[in-house]
Amino acid sequence: MTMAEMMGRQGIGSDGGIGAATGSVRHVLDGASDPRPILVVLHQETSTPGRVGQVLAAHGVSLDIRRPVIGDALPETLDAHRGAIVFGGPPSANDSEPHLSREIDWMAVPLAEGRPFLGICLGAQMLVKHLGGCVAPHPEGLVEVGYYPLEATPAGRRLLPDWPSMIYQWHREGFDLPAGAELLAAGDRFPHQAFRYGQSAFGIQFHAELTLAMLYRWTTLGHEKTLLPGAQRRRAHFDGRALHDAAVQRWLNDFLALVFGEPAPR
Repeated sequence: MTMAEMMGRQGIGSDGGIGAATGSVRHVLDGASDPRPILVVLHQETSTPGRVGQVLAAHGVSLDIRRPVIGDALPETLDAHRGAIVFGGPPSANDSEPHLSREIDWMAVPLAEGRPFLGICLGAQMLVKHLGGCVAPHPEGLVEVGYYPLEATPAGRRLLPDWPSMIYQWHREGFDLPAGAELLAAGDRFPHQAFRYGQSAFGIQFHAELTLAMLYRWTTLGHEKTLLPGAQRRRAHFDGRALHDAAVQRWLNDFLALVFGEPAPR
């Protein structure tokens, strides 16, 4: 299904649904309003929370970083945390490693407690698996590695008026939309790019957390992925960042405030 078909099924008219933005409510992120840390789950020993961590730190929000891949346990409740973020990584959500299965099962905790939760790339795919959805490669073997178009749905624009038109991707698998989930943003090649489940759980396929250092590292250590079918060559990644990163950074600030912040005083 193309992005145009997806947007049509979501009920978007010729104006792209921008008028729905008037119903959005501005949120603010302030560490002083809730001193508890956000639980951060990473999938490699050397991974970092990238720009997400930078934005949260700039707003006074602390992080509790856990790495289940090296044996770190996840809490039985999020009472001691402001919320949770599960990041991406090399594994597939379909892999059978015990720590990945436990992590997918653990997502029942934030969902049952109604706590703010964000899954990024692999983290979003794991949330989909937990909710009974399917994670699978593109039927034609294509990947998204580089910058690709993104289009918010009316529901996405009601939450946030301004979404980037191009976003950084690094994945070969996508996901379907679990029952009860609301699509927030769509793409051409992988139509489900962002969704909300309930009021407080979110999943995004793309990498707004990317820093320049991460871009150098990923395209160097993972250079072979830039040669896969449908991927962009390394130079295009840096050209795309120069063109699109400012809009992505603005969106990420607003999005993290939406998920982990509070409505701004009127």
